[in-house]
Amino acid sequence: MMTMTDEETEVVRARRSWPAEYKLDILNEIEAAKESGVTTVAEICRREGLYSSLISEWRKQRDQGGLEGLRDRKPGRPRKDRTREELTRVRAENERLRAELDVAHELIEAQGKVSALLGEMSRRSADPNMLKR
Repeated sequence: MMTMTDEETEVVRARRSWPAEYKLDILNEIEAAKESGVTTVAEICRREGLYSSLISEWRKQRDQGGLEGLRDRKPGRPRKDRTREELTRVRAENERLRAELDVAHELIEAQGKVSALLGEMSRRSADPNMLKR
């Protein structure tokens, strides 16, 4: 029978994330608490289950304008820019078509030269003076 060790029963905690609104609300609450002196930053952190290092990081984000831009944004991965994908596809197709057009122009030019050569040969063979030479 297999016994479980402490390493096998250890639970790996998932990384948490917070929306910008929540971060701003907490920062505003901390600023108000500092001014009023009723509660402390430590009490707010304990109540919310946050670390002071998170608060410092959130302040940096706020001061750099990082949280304001996320305020009205939905959480999650941003949607793909379909316009950029379409532009890339159309440019590739355009390049392919230009290459085909270059080949077609070369073929048309070669056909013109062959036609002129055959026409000249036909005229020479039809001219009785040319046969005497």
